[in-house]
Amino acid sequence: MNKKIVTAVTVMMLMGMVLATSAWADPIPNIDIQIGSNGDKPGTSALTIILLITVLSLAPAILVLMTSFTRIVIVLSFVRTSLGTQQTPPNQVLIGLALFLTLFVMAPTLSAMNDVALQPYLKGEITQTEALDKAQEPMKKFMFSHTREKDLLLFMKYTGAEKPDSYEDIPLTVLVPAFAISELKTGFQMGFMIFIPFLIIDIVVASVLMAMGMMMLPPIMISLPFKILLFVLVDGWYLVVKSMLMSFNP
Repeated sequence: MNKKIVTAVTVMMLMGMVLATSAWADPIPNIDIQIGSNGDKPGTSALTIILLITVLSLAPAILVLMTSFTRIVIVLSFVRTSLGTQQTPPNQVLIGLALFLTLFVMAPTLSAMNDVALQPYLKGEITQTEALDKAQEPMKKFMFSHTREKDLLLFMKYTGAEKPDSYEDIPLTVLVPAFAISELKTGFQMGFMIFIPFLIIDIVVASVLMAMGMMMLPPIMISLPFKILLFVLVDGWYLVVKSMLMSFNP
């Protein structure tokens, strides 16, 4: 039996060497990729592709910093941390829920961008530059309505810009970071309010265990079922999502 196994392994090795030798003997095909131009304007196609790749590379930053995603994912993370359930729900579930809630919240803004910028551009009624300018207006309106004046003035004073007449005159380089830190503050405020009732349960359980002399028993083992029970009884996910949606009302 051992001789048969050795013989089979030897044959397989020889076959592998033969295949590898024949593969190296065959010429490797050349692959040539060229970006040309179609039409009267040379380089237009290449420039469009470069701009498209740039936008796709910045898509995660746009999603995080210019939409409601930041606030939503922070609040959901605070919910999981306050419950003390470690990785339940998993990160994939929280991120997926945050993405769909972001699409739900941003639906009116995205619809306005489609009506005033994308559709006219696809129909050839406006140029690409005009489409980009018109697409900024709904997004600026959304971010401005959820940006604190204090945060906005911070970046306006740093750049030395004059006070704008309306939100349309505020550059994105000022509005985006102001909106981001405003969302961070709002998300932490909502997370703190969610954390309080679960913190009270932890304190009560720890005090009871200490009074009973059970110092070696981790309080988290006793408080975790009570926190989950409380969260289920009050329909916690419904209340959390409802609070987040109401916080985005103008």
